[in-house]
Amino acid sequence: MTYESFAYWYDELMKEAPYDKWKAFVHQKIQQYGKKSTKRLLDVGCGTGELAVRLARDGFDVTGVDLSENMLAIAQAKAELQRVNVEFFQQSMTELEGYAPFDAVMIFCDSLNYLEHEQDVQQTFRRIYDLLHEGGLLLFDVHSVYKIDYLFRGATFASNEESISYIWTCDALEETPHTVAHDLTFFVQEEDGRYERYDEWHVQRTFAVSEYEQWLIDAGFKIMEISADFNEQPPSEQAERIFFVAKK
Repeated sequence: MTYESFAYWYDELMKEAPYDKWKAFVHQKIQQYGKKSTKRLLDVGCGTGELAVRLARDGFDVTGVDLSENMLAIAQAKAELQRVNVEFFQQSMTELEGYAPFDAVMIFCDSLNYLEHEQDVQQTFRRIYDLLHEGGLLLFDVHSVYKIDYLFRGATFASNEESISYIWTCDALEETPHTVAHDLTFFVQEEDGRYERYDEWHVQRTFAVSEYEQWLIDAGFKIMEISADFNEQPPSEQAERIFFVAKK
């Protein structure tokens, strides 16, 4: 599922997202598990390039990949404004190919949860494995089963600001385990003062930690660490965001 109209207001709606924590996680895990020569990074599901640009400013050679053309246009403009060189490409994470090897690949902000079928997750892991140098790292996070099944199920989120407001409802898709549909309606103030309505619908699915572990191993990875919620501790039953570090 790609972001369409939503892409243009994504940064405003995501202004509280923990980008600094994701960036710190990348630095820490590269230092802990990666090679000292780590330089080339691939940001999969890069969105508007917020994390990619920050890491490029830190001196990494960053490439960004996303399925949304609108997101990538914003990301490119952002990189040019920040005067950093980041290459952006439109491509599905299940079909990654055509790149020189990377030292590390990252998939954050639950981007992997947009893959609704386990075969797609498995294929993504295999594609990433093939794109990594020996000893390269895969860093990613996903929604926990607890978050999808209990915190998102039937939840409604809303914001009422002058320039943009939204109503975001979440409903479980009972026919598929650990799957939720996000129904977003947002109202954006135009230059003439009128409000325009936009609607988007997105589906996210997650899997048990043990399933992600097995698929990583099947792809050839060695699992270095599994933690939750930026706290360096193994996931608890009520953890919301699960982090994986795997090495080729």
